[in-house]
Parts: sequence; structure tokens; C-alpha cells
Amino acid sequence: MNFELKSLDAAGCAAAKCDALLVLVPETPATGTDALSGWIAQARKSGDVDGKAGKTLALYQPQGVAATRVVLAGSGDGSARTVRQAVLAGMGTLRQAKRLVLCCAGPWTEAALRAAIAAVADASYVYTATKSKPEPRKLAQVVVAVAEVAKARAAFDQAVGLVAGVEFAKEWGNRPGNHATPALIANAAKSLARHPGITCEVLGPREVAKLGMGAFMAVAQGSEEPLRFVVLRYNGAARGAAPTVLVGKGISFDTGGISIKPAGEMDEMKFDMCGAASVLGVFRALAEIKPAINVVGLIASCENMPDGRAVKPGDVVTSMSGQTIEILNTDAEGRLILCDALTYAERFKPAAIVDIATLTGACVVALGGVRSGLFSNDETLAAALLAAGESALDPCWRLPLDDDYAEGLKTNFADVANVAGRAGGAVTAAKFLQRFVGTRAWAHLDIAGTAWKGGAAKGATGRPVGLLLAYLLEQAGATAAAAPKAAARKRSVKT
Repeated sequence: MNFELKSLDAAGCAAAKCDALLVLVPETPATGTDALSGWIAQARKSGDVDGKAGKTLALYQPQGVAATRVVLAGSGDGSARTVRQAVLAGMGTLRQAKRLVLCCAGPWTEAALRAAIAAVADASYVYTATKSKPEPRKLAQVVVAVAEVAKARAAFDQAVGLVAGVEFAKEWGNRPGNHATPALIANAAKSLARHPGITCEVLGPREVAKLGMGAFMAVAQGSEEPLRFVVLRYNGAARGAAPTVLVGKGISFDTGGISIKPAGEMDEMKFDMCGAASVLGVFRALAEIKPAINVVGLIASCENMPDGRAVKPGDVVTSMSGQTIEILNTDAEGRLILCDALTYAERFKPAAIVDIATLTGACVVALGGVRSGLFSNDETLAAALLAAGESALDPCWRLPLDDDYAEGLKTNFADVANVAGRAGGAVTAAKFLQRFVGTRAWAHLDIAGTAWKGGAAKGATGRPVGLLLAYLLEQAGATAAAAPKAAARKRSVKT
């Protein structure tokens, strides 16, 4: 799907030859004498469109407009949130369009422009990887109309980069376990190294054993699929600048191990690698936007399976940090692979560490599918991630890390147990991880409720790529980092 930025006023949009024209109509739209402005005025006068966010009116071959189909979509106050709502509503009636012109009957803000582009991609995304007769997305070209291309370029480029990242994360999140094994996930990471500024190193069982990652190896030992540990690096700043390290949980399929899960909806445990998918997605976006920041991505990937070699409840293993862990529940495996990855992250002397994991059902109970859970030992980092989530429409909510929550992790047989009681399960999981980060600024994002949707809309969401990218761009100085190449006019997003 190609995105193109063009300088078009209302008359220019009316004259644009396309299958569909999606017009965002704010509460106080601009007025004009052109045909499109006339249709908007008539719709408002009749009450069919009043600017209310998400309210739409479809027109077929309206006089004076070149587009076959026109949809007027109320965009409320023009904020990013209401614009996203308007685009999603409008795209619902334009699923057959191949060439779309998107415009706003009022001024764009940068945030609204980014939200609109992301919403177009989200609404038109189609998964095809494992279908014998795939029907790919029909939408091939999107022209985004703005008043001044130069002023909108930075926000446009950020949005197109975000779309590339989110769709890469969705693609790998959606693949079934036999099409997204640890080796295949590692290959996806290697493919990112084709982009300038990105390198990739993949460690296998022998290298991981040499590092002493006993907790990670314990989870992997019940599977026929060999584990992989991925080290991605994006170098956009000075060589000596401390990187931000992103750590993704990459359980490519989670049966629960010996503490096996119920059969119902177990298929959705293919989504247990969405933390890893979000790291892949962020690096795909960084390749497009090229911000001035250094980022390291660590992915610990394996399956959690029950067999004769699988780790058992009560087993004690030694982590890379040297701490011993009593594994009371083999279905609390994510924290076991993450703890070794967090220890590994220390060698980069990072400015901050952020781990991302579909970690606990307790977080789903607490926050549902709206906000990801955020835990942090650093006030500045927590505030920055909260702000990034709000600006990216990918929100999170901070939860506590009181030391009292760690009491349940005490055991007579090791330094720490991998689970506490049922109460406060998301918090006790975070407290477990905190033991492995020392004094580094660290945050944990529990995305168990936000990484995918179930039911008829089942599929990966691509979250929290938007949150992470917004945070990294803010750290890099987003405006300067995403400055456009003057010659670039068209951008293509490929999954």
C-alpha cells in the first residue's frame, strides 16, 4: 500500500480521480464555493452530518466530484482520537476502494494526521500468510491531502513508518505456531538487517548455554524446536550514546508446559510472542524513520511444551544472574525467559530498559483490553511512557511495585519462586522481573490484554509499537529526527 502526500484544497480533492474520497468533517468545517464544500454544507444543513465523531454519510457519484464514492465522516473536535474514530467509521463503507483520497474539511494537526494514516492502514489490513487462496487488501494507494506538504512531511513520514512497524508486528503475531517457530522469528529479525543502520545477531542453544541462561533453557527444554536469542541493534546516534534496550517475550506457542492450560482458546497462545513481535515492529519502523537514537532489541524465543524432558513444578534452575529460581508453575514461563534477557541487557549499559510481554491474565482482569499495564522503578521513564501512550493512542496504566508484593515470592528451596499467590498476580510478576535489572531505569509493559483481540475480530493488534515508537522519537527529538528527505513524495508500506 502506497501513501502519498499532496497539496490539495477542497476543490482539488473534488477534482481528484479516485475510487473513494473520505472527507473528515469537524464540528466547525471550513467553507467554500467548490462542489465538495457545497455537499458538506447541505449535509450539515439537513443534519445528516453534524461533526459528531464517527457519524458518516455516504454519497454515490455526487455531482461536481470526480470520486465514485464519497464518505463524509464527522471528526468532532479534530483531535487525534476523534479523527481515528472518524476514519475507522468511514473506512467501514469503503472496503472495495483501490485508490483513496483522504482529506479534512479543516486544518490538520500533526497528531491527527498521524492518527488518520494509522487508522486507514488498520481498517484495511488483511492477513494472508497461511491462506491457500488469499485475498489481499484491495486498497493500493492513499493520497493524503494537506494544505502545505512541507509542514506536514515530518508527521506523514512518522505515520508511514509506524504503519510499516505495526503491520510487521501484526503479521508475525498472527502467524500460527508452526509458521512462527523460534527459528522463523529469528529469520524475521535477520530480514530487518537488510535496512541501513540495523544489525542482527542470533544465538542458538549452544551459545545460550555458554552464557548460563538457565531459566531460559529450562522453558525451552520440553520442545523439539530449538530456542533462539536475538540481538537487534539500531544505530542512529553517536556510537558512545547509551542505547534504549527493548526486551520482547517470544514464546512462539505456550501450552503451559506440565502446568498445562485448559483446551478452550489455547489456539490464542500463538499470540504469546507478541512482545517479541512488537520489538520487531519497532525496528521495522526505525528503519523507515531513521531517528537519531541508539536502540537494542533483545528477543528470547522458544516454545513452552510438555514432554519427558520438560521442566517440572518444583524444579530449581540457575538464571544468568546467578540467582536460583524454584519453578512452582511452568505456565509462568514468560518471566523465566525475560529474567535472563534482562540480565543480558546490562552489558549494553543502557539509558533505559523496557520489557514487553503478554505476561499475566491478572493484568487482563485488572485493565481489560484498553490499556497495557505499566510498571517501572523510575519516575521519569514511567512518565515518558505514559505520555507516549497517550499521544500514540496506545495507552497504558501504571500499577504499583511496592516491596510488600514480593513477599509471596519467597521460598525455602531457592532464592526466589517464579509465582506468588493469585492476588496481585500482575504485580508479583513484575516484582520477580525487577530482581534482574539492578539499579537501571527499567519499565515492564504487560500487554496480555492489548496485544490481540479474540472473537470475530481475532487477530494481533500491533500494540504497543505505537507507544514504544512515540517514546523513542521523543527521546531522539522527534521533529529533528524525522526530518523529511526533500525529494521523497511517495512512501510504500510492505508487509
